Amino acid sequence: MRTRRDRIRQAVSFELIGLILVIPLASLAFHLPVEDTSVLGVIGASMATGWNYLYNLLFDHGLKRWRGTTRKTWGLRVVHAFCFELGLMLAFLPVVAWWLGVGFVEALVMDVAFVVFYLVYAFVFTWVYDSVFPDEDVREASSRTAVNAGTNDP
Repeated sequence: MRTRRDRIRQAVSFELIGLILVIPLASLAFHLPVEDTSVLGVIGASMATGWNYLYNLLFDHGLKRWRGTTRKTWGLRVVHAFCFELGLMLAFLPVVAWWLGVGFVEALVMDVAFVVFYLVYAFVFTWVYDSVFPDEDVREASSRTAVNAGTNDP
């Protein structure tokens, strides 16, 4: 399982890199001033940072209990990213409508665009992060695999 410090590093780095990417992209895609997409980005990132920490903590505890490890398969990574974004989308939708002064349908279109971006981004970021900073379960599994591979040599 990841330490508290590692979870904070993961959540903060995820949001900072995401903001660097999403603010100019949203401004271009929706023909909005960068100031508006920046405010939305910061509000969304603040909401997402808290949700990221809590969601990953709960997800990892669930994995550990259900499977005995926090190691994620490709399928679990897809479920992980989708469920995270769905929860955040439901919370962010009224914020988009309120800040931009748009109706529900227009806000939903924008929110779905943010979700599509962040689904792909979350999948890639988590995969890279887990590769660069593997947690204890993954390190132990990798060690066992390396030891077992070494004993199979003729």
